[in-house]
Amino acid sequence: MGHVLTLALDTSSPSGSLAALRNADVIGSVSSATGEIYSSRMFRHLDFLLSELSLRLSDFDLFAVASGPGSFTGLRVGLAAAKGWSEVYRKPIAAIGALEAIAAQSHSRHQYVVPVLDAHRGQFYFGVYRREEAASGERTLALEGNECVMTPQEFFDFLKSRALRDFSIATPARFLVADAASRNETIAHIEEVSAILAPYVGRLGHQRALRGEVVDSLKLDANYVRRSDAELHWKAPKQA
Repeated sequence: MGHVLTLALDTSSPSGSLAALRNADVIGSVSSATGEIYSSRMFRHLDFLLSELSLRLSDFDLFAVASGPGSFTGLRVGLAAAKGWSEVYRKPIAAIGALEAIAAQSHSRHQYVVPVLDAHRGQFYFGVYRREEAASGERTLALEGNECVMTPQEFFDFLKSRALRDFSIATPARFLVADAASRNETIAHIEEVSAILAPYVGRLGHQRALRGEVVDSLKLDANYVRRSDAELHWKAPKQA
């Protein structure tokens, strides 16, 4: 495979971001931190990024998108955009978990990386990833079990129950996790990473494309991990 141009999109978090990559190299990235939800300013950022790089959407070979967990509205908008681009330009999609994009930033040498995101409502999103080395020598991360959402107390109880010894926690919310760890009398190596996920979504997407692990617009789906507020508060109609 020659040069691959990837457009990477993360609308799973309020700090959302866009990035353009040539193979694994980031050639442009846009993000901003405002009170406005990212899904409403995403297309302004897209116009700016394409203009700065003198590129068109049709120039990209791959669309990589954060598939969750995260904001329900943001994920729906981001996945709808990726599906639309894929349909119009007949290009594949790489769906990348937001937690994997966090774990991929870890520079620790621990065998396990536990990426953590603030899920709000007093909860954490997290997963347990094991470092592996492929036959090609490439270092990869393999998810063990399922990604979860738990309260901080449940999260640290879970880690204790797994009896993980050689692990680090990677998170863009270091102070939040460190505070919860101290209240649970847990000692853990906590590594702060970037909340700007699009560049890492793009790099992981490029790796997936090289392995042929891509989907089309019909197969792209979100990983919400937990149900939406609408589902939680929905009540079945009373029977007559």
